[in-house]
Amino acid sequence: MRYLWWLVRRQPGRVLRGSLLGTAWMVALSLRPYLIARAVDDGLRARDIRALALWVMAIVVAGVGLSYLGIMRHRTMTFIREDAKARSAAVVSRQVSRIGAALPRRVAAGEVATIGGSDIDWSAQVLTLTGPGVGAVVGYAVIAVLLWSISPLLALCVLVGVPVVGLVVGPLLRRLERAESVYRKQQGALTARSGDIVAGLRVLAGVGGRDLFARRYAARSQNLRAEGYRVGAVNSWIDAATVAIPGLFLAAVVWLTARMTVNGDVTVGELVAVYGYVATLIVPVWFLMEGSYQLIRGRVAARRIVALLRLTPDDVGGPGRRQPGTVPDARWPGVLAAPAGPADLYDPVTGLTVRAGRLTGVAADDPAAAVALADRLGRYVVSETTWGGVPLTGIALDEVRARILVADHESYLFAGTLRDILHTADADDDRTNAALWVASAEDVVDALPAGLDTPIDARGRTLSGGQRQRVRLARALLAEPEVLILVDPTSAVDAHTEARIAERLRAARAGRTTVLIATSPLLLGRADLVAHLSGGRITATGSHADLLDRDVDYRHLVARGSDDPDLDKPADTEEAYR
Repeated sequence: MRYLWWLVRRQPGRVLRGSLLGTAWMVALSLRPYLIARAVDDGLRARDIRALALWVMAIVVAGVGLSYLGIMRHRTMTFIREDAKARSAAVVSRQVSRIGAALPRRVAAGEVATIGGSDIDWSAQVLTLTGPGVGAVVGYAVIAVLLWSISPLLALCVLVGVPVVGLVVGPLLRRLERAESVYRKQQGALTARSGDIVAGLRVLAGVGGRDLFARRYAARSQNLRAEGYRVGAVNSWIDAATVAIPGLFLAAVVWLTARMTVNGDVTVGELVAVYGYVATLIVPVWFLMEGSYQLIRGRVAARRIVALLRLTPDDVGGPGRRQPGTVPDARWPGVLAAPAGPADLYDPVTGLTVRAGRLTGVAADDPAAAVALADRLGRYVVSETTWGGVPLTGIALDEVRARILVADHESYLFAGTLRDILHTADADDDRTNAALWVASAEDVVDALPAGLDTPIDARGRTLSGGQRQRVRLARALLAEPEVLILVDPTSAVDAHTEARIAERLRAARAGRTTVLIATSPLLLGRADLVAHLSGGRITATGSHADLLDRDVDYRHLVARGSDDPDLDKPADTEEAYR
């Protein structure tokens, strides 16, 4: 409810205008029965043609004014709802960006898609209560006063009858909220499952699992449909009660008024007016019931939005205190200054030292340990890693991100042209082509019908696994970070392509700090220094050839369990692989 109230407070002027227009429109609805009653009593019954003509003219003017108020009310409420949608979309988008890579581990992709679609829409629909909803309450009060001027008994019937409608529909609304919550949760889970199936469709087809997942998805869809039927059943009872109960109420009041007219307690014109008032009363009652239904769905939707907004990014450490021998950066008081130039990275957990300006290879026997190392070096987790002797967690995060890049082999590829996917702020075609050449991805461009301007689907689904990996590598190279950490950059390419990439990468990154976390002998053979990560610690360092000679575990690791007699040889040159 606080979130919904925040959406209201973001546009106070427009909400106030909507409330005034909604109230004026709703009150104006009750004006016409009064004018008709005057036309009957003062014109028809009195046989006064002039008075009749004046009252008819007043009815016409009131109708035109009512139409104008209806148009302006609807237009204003549309602006209010669209503004609320835009604000919700903005805060959700900012939150998704803030959470970043941690989001898929916290929330399913289908859940985020559902929140970004229907939940944002339903939370905005609640704001209808600020216009016609307010007007319905005021209109109800005005009609009660008008009826009191005719007969206190009729006014009492109205004052008591409308709350009875709420008492009857209230339990249904509470039941609807429970059913709606279950339905929305299952809908998000099913959307997530469909996204997973589509993303892995090629793999599922390859292992013969497509039919199995299709059957499971169909079964889940049937469960969701059954839950939707339950929501629809409750909603149908609410809709029926919203129409039937006011109709019965109208019939009862008209019957009572007709008896009073026969007895001479009210005039024929007042009888017509009472009928008009009570018939008009159906409109605010309908808006109140519809508003209650929107509030139920809006609360369910807002609860899901708030749950997303409450997520926090992974803790990557905050500004550190000034350490002896370090100078704070004036741009961020209390934040430590990053090294002015290339500097060594040191990870005390594993004992790894990444020398500045060198190509360092890391061969890990445990993939999880390799990923954890990359996270520490890139400051994606809290650690005691230092950069040039300065605690990495004490340096401003935006500077760390600008100078240290961790490129994962499964990093996300957004939809767009290949040029857009690769593009950085200052990249031109020459730099782009150079990065593609280093990543051995020229054939990817050549195979596309429009080259760099060919549209690529999200996640690069129109590309093969090896093509996607080389595009990711080219994108990382185009960023030209001071420190580049590559995690298994060639795991999906063939040996000949891998050898070309190893040779070109070494030349392209000469003099800059690069870390290759891989077990490929072709990549490790081109490294200046190789570290063997075993059991969570660096157990040996040296050149690839040295480690092959003196570290049996390393030899088995890079051999992938084979006894290749050529493993102790350095990677062949590019010309040899041609």
